[in-house]
Amino acid sequence: MKIGIFGGTFSPPHMGHVRAAREFIIAMELDKLLVIPTSTSPHKAMIKTAAPELRLEMCRIAFDMGRCEVSDIEIRRGGKSYTVLTLEELRDIYPKDELMFLCGTDMFLTLDRWFRAADIFKICTIVYVRREVDIVTEREIKEKIDIYREQYGAKIRHISPRPTELSSTEVRDVNKNDGDISEMVPPAVEEFIRCHGLYE
Repeated sequence: MKIGIFGGTFSPPHMGHVRAAREFIIAMELDKLLVIPTSTSPHKAMIKTAAPELRLEMCRIAFDMGRCEVSDIEIRRGGKSYTVLTLEELRDIYPKDELMFLCGTDMFLTLDRWFRAADIFKICTIVYVRREVDIVTEREIKEKIDIYREQYGAKIRHISPRPTELSSTEVRDVNKNDGDISEMVPPAVEEFIRCHGLYE
């Protein structure tokens, strides 16, 4: 089977996340997509994020779709959510299946600086998402692909979804200022945010 892995802080999960998940499933013909909210991200300051249990529940609401499963693997483990530890645990669960890890452009360009990067490349296929179109970034990506393949024997694929100019930071800021987030997050996620008084 092909098992997709979509990790992130998801504070909150927004329509861009949902669209990326759908297109990941379709483009890579995934049998299952695991959405994995972090416990504590080693890459981002977690000051403004909701508690892990609340982010987990929002993900369950947002990604309620076929072939998609929300996993608490990183929240249960606690501490900093290093990707390689999650991949090793998933490799034990799915020993004969292909693991495909989704990442955005910024993440893709820095993968070789992640904790135990060589093992990440060894365990999974990297699938990067292009949301922007510019010559400079395209050249940087091509250079990184050559490095990853030459130094790590990396397996790399890519998908190009419809552009989505949206971030969780923007959702939080709009909500904090009493703005309308109804077009930014799924309706049930908006209701969850309101009921729990998040990001106010």
